[in-house]
Amino acid sequence: MTDITAQKQLGVDPAPAIVSRLGTRSIVLIGMMGVGKSSIGRRLGARLGIAFVDADAEIERAAGMSIADIFARHGEDAFRSGEARVIARLLSGGPQVLATGGGAVMNAATRALIREKGVSIWLAAEFDLLMRRISKRKADRPMLQTADPAATLRELLAEREPIYAQADLTVQSRDVPHDAIVTEIIERLADHLGAAPQPGEQ
Repeated sequence: MTDITAQKQLGVDPAPAIVSRLGTRSIVLIGMMGVGKSSIGRRLGARLGIAFVDADAEIERAAGMSIADIFARHGEDAFRSGEARVIARLLSGGPQVLATGGGAVMNAATRALIREKGVSIWLAAEFDLLMRRISKRKADRPMLQTADPAATLRELLAEREPIYAQADLTVQSRDVPHDAIVTEIIERLADHLGAAPQPGEQ
């Protein structure tokens, strides 16, 4: 019997132990646009009883404009610089669940801060799933404002996935209810942090 099976049978909630083991660290969700970082992150924060913060929303609040407008008016370099500053500030506010933009961890300094102040989880997804989700909100995706969005997405995946793969944990985003993915994340976190209760523990 695995620890997780024992937890389910005993009705033990691993959330308090996970939060205790986190201390002041953040759970940092990384991955491509369309994997569900915000939706899954919000549910994960609720299940753990800690705050959820969306880095993109905080960037927009700090800039007073949408990310699409930042790209259009100031360019990607200016956006990435602001993104790095905002994430550095947010990482000082743990414990929390922090959803980051798809390109955030391409910044080496940001990756180092996440390693220091967080537990990173790569929400991975297959190309077809990403394309299907992204095409519904393509206007909100500045990186895909190209003549061939599918080719651009493939290029971004090829560039970013080796970096994403450095995360502490990898969980597959797929066409199942987000709560099921949240449950999987909690189980993986409990194992990773040594917070999985043993049979007989209450």
